[in-house]
Order: sequence, then structure tokens, then C-alpha cells
Amino acid sequence: MSAAADPRTLLAWYLDAGVDEAVGEVAVDRFQAERPTAPTSQSPPAPPPPAPPPAAVRRAPPPAAVRRAPPPAAAGLDDPERATASARALAESAASLEELRRALAGFDDCPLKWTASNLVFGDGAADAEAMFIGEAPGADEDRQGLPFVGVSGQLLDRMMASIGLGRSNAYITNILPWRPPGNRTPTPAESTMCLPFLHRHIALVRPKVLVFLGGVSAATLLERREGITKLRGRWFDFARDGFSIPAMPTYHPAYLLRQAALKRDAWRDFLSIKMRLRDIGSHT
Repeated sequence: MSAAADPRTLLAWYLDAGVDEAVGEVAVDRFQAERPTAPTSQSPPAPPPPAPPPAAVRRAPPPAAVRRAPPPAAAGLDDPERATASARALAESAASLEELRRALAGFDDCPLKWTASNLVFGDGAADAEAMFIGEAPGADEDRQGLPFVGVSGQLLDRMMASIGLGRSNAYITNILPWRPPGNRTPTPAESTMCLPFLHRHIALVRPKVLVFLGGVSAATLLERREGITKLRGRWFDFARDGFSIPAMPTYHPAYLLRQAALKRDAWRDFLSIKMRLRDIGSHT
């Protein structure tokens, strides 16, 4: 082709020859072209990257709660007889409810103490006419350190109010002063080593009437094997340390919340308690 050919003809000739891209005389390093060039001394420094917004900041989780480990001598289950004897000595030395509370707080042999949050001692009048005794604290009671403050406690308050009783003239406590982990059933050894404190509790309050709430409370304190359906509604004598107190087993409020049809029987029990208090009052 002559050098005098016009550009249009020359371009058509290149296309016919398969040339479809113009290439310069010096090869281009595409990798080098993609790298950022270093700023010159006259260029201002690049601003730092912006900080993430507060919502994007992830907070570290709070440290897990540390549960107290029992001291080496606190596993009273290794020697339950020694633990029970120690509990009896501490309980008998208490001359008032406050002294009994301090003695119980200083009793380290019961393993339940080291898994509970608070000691649940009792609530009500020290000179109560009626003393209500349940089995063990629940989660609400463990948090507040008071017996029967949850849903079942609210029902108990209404039941007492129906016969003219309340926490101003009645007293409420449990066999166990500490909540078993997960509300499990306490072992016989745990109940046995706490009983001396409860017996002293009853002796210090010295109520006119005892009310055992639930089968465990009734069977433990009356030393009976019958279930609550056979024990409830009957009067028994709780005899201990030279004194005797009439005692009435009845359903636990938590059980009544699950078996509402049995509230009728519990109402009869409470009417019997009211009449017994009235009769005792008329003879004093």
C-alpha cells in the first residue's frame, strides 16, 4: 500500500487485517497502574478513616456472677450428726428471734446456705396467734429474703385475710431457711440439720395455733407418713420441749394455684382454724 493512501482507506485495510485495538510503542503495566501513587510532598496528608458510629460498637458482655464456694468444713453432709448437734446447740442458745436469726446466719454446715442468695428467716408478729410453716423458699423469696412473697404468697395473704389474719398478727416461716438449687426437693440430711432452728423458732413465737402448709411440712413436723389429702382438715397436737400446740395441716398455696378445685377444702380448713382461735381466746 502506498504512503499516499487516505486515512479512511488505511483504517479499512487495518480492520480487514484483523487489527481492532491500537497499541502504543511502550507496554503498559496494568498492575502498576492500579497501585495508588505516593502523595507528593506538596499534597496534603489523607484524612484518617472515620470512626464507626456508636451503634456499630459491640459492648463486651458483663462478667458472669461468681457464686460463693462452700468452705471446706461447710459440707455438713460429710458428718450430718455433728452438723445437727451444732445446729441444736446454736438454736438452744438463742433467747429471742433476733438471736436465732443471727445464730442461723452463722451456721455454715448446711450446703444450701452456699447456693442461696439470702437467708429467709420469717415474717410477721413475734407474738402471733397463728404460725404458718411451709417447706422452703422459692426464687422470689430467695431474692427478697422474706417468706411467701411470690404468687403463692399473695394467695396465702388473701386466705389469711379471709379469717381476720395478716402479717400483723400471724407469723410465716419455712422448714428450710435457704432455697434449694432449682427448687429441688431437699435431702433428708439438709432438713434434719435445719429442724433444730425451726423447733426453737416455734418455741420463741409460741403461737396459739400452728398451720402446716403442704405435705412436706405436715409430714416432717408431725412425723407422719400420710399424704396431705389424708392429713388436711384434722387437728393434731405438736408436742415439743414441754409444751403442746394444736396444729392443722392444709394445702400449700402453690398447690392450690394448680388445683383450684381444692380451694373449697382449704376454705373449710381455714374456717376451722378461725373457730379454734376463737375458742382458745374465749378460754384465756
